[in-house]
Amino acid sequence: MLALVVEDEPLAARRLTSLLQKHAAPLTLLGPAESVAQAVALLQAGPAPDVLFLDIHLADGLSFELFEQVEIKCPVIFTTAYDQYALRAFKVNSVDYLLKPIDEEELCTALARLRQRLPAANDQDFSTKGSVSSTKAEAENVAVPTLDAATLTALIQQLRQPAPVASYKAQFVVRVGEHLKVVPVEQVAYFFSLEKTTLLQSTDGRKYVVDYTMEHLESLLDPTQFFRLNRAYLARQAAIHDIIHYTNSRLQTILKPAPPESEGPILVSREKVSVFKSWLDR
Repeated sequence: MLALVVEDEPLAARRLTSLLQKHAAPLTLLGPAESVAQAVALLQAGPAPDVLFLDIHLADGLSFELFEQVEIKCPVIFTTAYDQYALRAFKVNSVDYLLKPIDEEELCTALARLRQRLPAANDQDFSTKGSVSSTKAEAENVAVPTLDAATLTALIQQLRQPAPVASYKAQFVVRVGEHLKVVPVEQVAYFFSLEKTTLLQSTDGRKYVVDYTMEHLESLLDPTQFFRLNRAYLARQAAIHDIIHYTNSRLQTILKPAPPESEGPILVSREKVSVFKSWLDR
């Protein structure tokens, strides 16, 4: 089988591709694609994949934009960090997903069921945008649905709506020596990745290690207050002290407190500039 992995988190992409490559019947891999634009280019160039592993939040927008730009005729399995609001949307619409970090056994089960369905699926018309592998549904003897236009529209609407305020994280428990400290989210300036570690930068200039990936944090925090500037930085608007035009249509952000000098300029990629401006100008 030929698989296309669409994932903008390098660690998550490496883990998934590694698991796929060491599977008993290894898949031939396309990508990974890190953005909607890259995924569209790969899908248009061909060959067509047999299965699509699709993250939701990509560098330049929601992965659902793929369905608006190119016809997808293969089964789709969404990959997502734990997010109660997103999972409710998947379950309500009977859409299959794998939770990150992806469990090898669950991935093998999904692939086994997918292989069983592919011979019959080759004679079907996956017209609107493909059928969806649903290992949980099959395990419960429920008919596997197709990802038709109505299902896709409902899913997009639910996931684009703001999650209930109560679902956003209010504070973080961090370790300071032998002690535990509670940091209210109002005291968080930004989060950043450094040498495979995620750190919380507080407004009073202190740094704390947190046991979350950047992607998981993005799903836990109020999107009206925090923005993913790039792979390494997730910042509160109040911490963005200045914004400067940079080369190649990018933007440079000046954060307060200042990040480590060794990290270089904190840039907003060209693909995210328009979304970033809309976020600021709401």
